[in-house]
Amino acid sequence: MKKILVSSCLLGAPVRYDGKGQELAHPQITTWQLQGRIMPLCPEVAGGLPIPRAPAEIRHGKVITNDDEDVTAAFRLGAKKALQLCMSHNIRFALLKESSPSCGRNTIYDGSHQGIKVAGMGLTAALLEQNGIKVFSEIQMPALLKALAAC
Repeated sequence: MKKILVSSCLLGAPVRYDGKGQELAHPQITTWQLQGRIMPLCPEVAGGLPIPRAPAEIRHGKVITNDDEDVTAAFRLGAKKALQLCMSHNIRFALLKESSPSCGRNTIYDGSHQGIKVAGMGLTAALLEQNGIKVFSEIQMPALLKALAAC
């Protein structure tokens, strides 16, 4: 049975920067949980960042908080831990939180801390994709289900 890496916040865990979760209410998530297929991870927490924490966005290749602290090292460490988890459990698919500086698959915030989204990938999503792990966001559940059915 293939395991799936899932952003902890999508499972309702209060790990986001604001100390909240953002549970994805989808029947397939419940099925996967009952089957023991989900490997939850918050790369930001895995990288050593606290809950709550200052909001961060990618600016010129670095992850910068809204009070100008460079937290790139923690984000990179979390991405590496996510990749290690995938490699050690032979995980080939990930369901990650869209627009996050770690997990964004299609969009991220532009680094201005003004709420502006742009095309791009978070550090974890990019590292996973570079290593052959298919990354999907919560808005791509149909595509993830199709990819899983095909393998």
